[in-house]
Amino acid sequence: MSDLARITSHANPRIKAIKKLRDRKVREASGVFFVEGLRHVIETANYPSRIQSVIFAPELLSSSTGLATVENLRSAGVEILEVSAEVFRDLSAKDGPTGLAAVLYQAWLPIDSIDLNQQSWWVALDSIADPGNLGTILRTCDAVGVNGVILLDHCTDPYDPTSVRGSMGSVLTQQIVKAEWHTFLAWKRKQSVALIGTSDKAKSTYTQQSYPRPLVVLMGSEREGLGQDRQLACDAMVSIPMQGQNDSLNLAVATGLILYEVQARYAGRKEWRR
Repeated sequence: MSDLARITSHANPRIKAIKKLRDRKVREASGVFFVEGLRHVIETANYPSRIQSVIFAPELLSSSTGLATVENLRSAGVEILEVSAEVFRDLSAKDGPTGLAAVLYQAWLPIDSIDLNQQSWWVALDSIADPGNLGTILRTCDAVGVNGVILLDHCTDPYDPTSVRGSMGSVLTQQIVKAEWHTFLAWKRKQSVALIGTSDKAKSTYTQQSYPRPLVVLMGSEREGLGQDRQLACDAMVSIPMQGQNDSLNLAVATGLILYEVQARYAGRKEWRR
């Protein structure tokens, strides 16, 4: 198909294939995912090799920056699918779509390919279920300089639309690994990496713990936390003090607290904990 051929039919095979990317099984089988919105697509322009195609609707796309991005990507050889406003609205999950979207290639790093050095620190998430939490954690990892995220066992999909939106582009900047627990544990022992987990019953708080590198911070699922076998595999366990009636924090919030504490230690800043 020529880049100049406008798609006006909802029954077009390319449009039908893109709509199916809402389904996790389809995303896993195809190895691609869908993003929409000016900011997201403009950010993906920094990773042209990750772009399979760009979809835009001229009637909806009024941003000069967005239009320039389309033309720059077209010049770089990226496939551009021009669609009618009606077709784009059918693809969109937004009430007021801006007329710009893209289909991107997923990127998974095998755990044995992790480039571990004495400055490395990673986050491992055990059976995280909420894509919004995962997206927020990816965004936080990018903010503090974490090398990547390891998804253990039955985790939600980082390429779920909710996770992608929540990550604010960090799904592209973070290295993402998927592994079974036993594979991860064998890798941890082989690499001699410090593993620090979290539990509300841990005697040491997250501000009292030392964080040697290379490091993996292990966070449990929203519902169950870390199981006993996971806790026993950790070199240390930390808790987050709670003074109110609730006995737990949102997983993304808890992860953010610990990661910023670790970052402060690595940067030598202690004034945060007066």
